[in-house]
Amino acid sequence: MLEVFLKTLPFFGLIGLGWMAAATRFFPQEAAAWLTRFVFYFALSAMLFRFAAGLDLAALFDPRFAMAYLAGSLAIWGIGIAVARARALPWAEAAMEAQCCMIGNTGFLGVPMLVVLLGPRAVGPVLMVLTIDMLVFSTLITLIIHASRHGGLRLAAVLPVLRGVLANPMILSMVAGLAWAWFALPMPEPLAEFLTILGAAATPGALFAIGASLAGRQLRRVAASAWLSVAKLVLHPLAVGVAALALAVEPFAAGVMVAAAALPVAGNVYILAQYFGVAQQRVSAAILISTALSILTIPVVMVLIAP
Repeated sequence: MLEVFLKTLPFFGLIGLGWMAAATRFFPQEAAAWLTRFVFYFALSAMLFRFAAGLDLAALFDPRFAMAYLAGSLAIWGIGIAVARARALPWAEAAMEAQCCMIGNTGFLGVPMLVVLLGPRAVGPVLMVLTIDMLVFSTLITLIIHASRHGGLRLAAVLPVLRGVLANPMILSMVAGLAWAWFALPMPEPLAEFLTILGAAATPGALFAIGASLAGRQLRRVAASAWLSVAKLVLHPLAVGVAALALAVEPFAAGVMVAAAALPVAGNVYILAQYFGVAQQRVSAAILISTALSILTIPVVMVLIAP
């Protein structure tokens, strides 16, 4: 346990460094926003493209893996909706809380950390989790909020949502990398070196940016946010683990799936909350609480999934 904790500590140390730099105003919030933009559009995209371009496509897509992750995630999403509706929250707020319960920080934290901790074999499963989160659940919550505000879904509202999801640079970089792998294109040495250098900035940049963004968050609506954090850090990995076991997912891939589900609430949930003006304080506090608690919960999960 201590050994695993020490392996994860440098990742959370970078998050803490970013938080300290922003909390002391040495690193202003505007700088954090631009650093996040650099990581999102350039460094992380380069890393994802390089990973995807090196995948064995024949072994990448496992229907049982996708079904298990979807089943477990939808179960927690449904629980999040039910708990919110039981508190008489409107559908838009309920959907945003459900999103907090099962959308983890796979892009900025999961990809860099899990690939280092679990090895190159983790790339395929992590990318599958990231793709399902973005294509299925980001689309789902956007459609629900549009429907709740406009009395139903209209094609004019759906098309911009789909265009926005497909234009996400993480989706584009993964699709481009998979196409490269599909056509078995050679990777010129200068291009490979360029992607390696640029992608290497993703891990420290993303973790520092996470920490810097946490410095601007306030703890309000603590009870609701604590529930969302527990659902994300405990119930979500438990649900996908049970689903993976029931569907006999290959053990290593199942472990990666559980580890990805154990990640704290993703920052892009707050972006959605801000964009729609829904439950911003709860989402912000859930990100802060879940990220702080994950310093302890992620090592436990890593020990549990170890062969």
